[in-house]
Amino acid sequence: MVRVLSEADIASVLELETLLPILADAFKKQYRGEVERPERPHYPIGTGLDPDASDEPTGTGLCMPAYLHGAAYGVTKLVTVCEDNPERGLPTVTAQIAVTDAETGQPVGYLAGNHITNARTGCIGGLAVRELAIDGPLEVAVIGAGTQARWQTRAIAAAVGTDRLKSIQVWSPSDSRNECAADLEAELDVPVTPVSSPHEAVTDTSVVVTATTSTAPVFPGDALESGTLVIAVGAYSAEMRELDDETIDRAARVLADVPEAARETGDLRGHTSLEIKPFGAVFDGEPGRKSGDEILVFASVGTAVLDAATAEYVFERAIDCDAGTVVPHEQI
Repeated sequence: MVRVLSEADIASVLELETLLPILADAFKKQYRGEVERPERPHYPIGTGLDPDASDEPTGTGLCMPAYLHGAAYGVTKLVTVCEDNPERGLPTVTAQIAVTDAETGQPVGYLAGNHITNARTGCIGGLAVRELAIDGPLEVAVIGAGTQARWQTRAIAAAVGTDRLKSIQVWSPSDSRNECAADLEAELDVPVTPVSSPHEAVTDTSVVVTATTSTAPVFPGDALESGTLVIAVGAYSAEMRELDDETIDRAARVLADVPEAARETGDLRGHTSLEIKPFGAVFDGEPGRKSGDEILVFASVGTAVLDAATAEYVFERAIDCDAGTVVPHEQI
């Protein structure tokens, strides 16, 4: 039998508070080399569909397989990125996940992948704040007002508790910051304020989260206070950039979920001699922050290991709750 889970099915069983420790353990396994994470191929799709631009693709496809040693399932996430989709009323990024029995190799699940991707990416930021931010109350600046800006903020609240969140400031170049701030304040019961500039957002804050698709720095590094943790989750290619050189130069330490991939992003590729620490080492006993006045940068590009860990967690909870639709193999 194969269990098929829609986005609604997944939302009904996924809880950030219980997902966070699972992803912390996945980071530790990745650091110890107790995972399989092949190179993720990406390729153009849709070439030849448009008779007026037959050489132009309509988007990009990505394949992201992973396996954590000892896990009951192998997981492969398939992703498409189609920039014109908002004009069609569709999401730019769409993901689907295949779950395979690790012992027999038989398919056991097909999962919608967007909710899983959003939650695991948010939890990366949540874990970074829990492990790397200064002690005490936190003032958080969020640059960006889209889906991931919201998930980052939710996961931070889940990781450290809303009682530690003294304030949240949201900036984006559009009026979407107003709606984002209002929604987060209602959801988290924490003061959330839309602000008029990135400089205002990051001034007097202890955590700065960037969740944009920018190709140029989104805030001035000289405005950062001592002790600030910067979490950059938007840039995943050489063309994308959220952080300026000042931010990197002021950082006492730069960490990343996948250091070799983070080094190739627009944020870090110009810093050829920079040492980038693996975030997984923090969960294996290495200190992340050494003093309260250090500026730290955490760069996230995403890792299929976390998709696999999240998918297994969701799939097993769905079995326990009998969520989704169960279909015989021969009908797939």
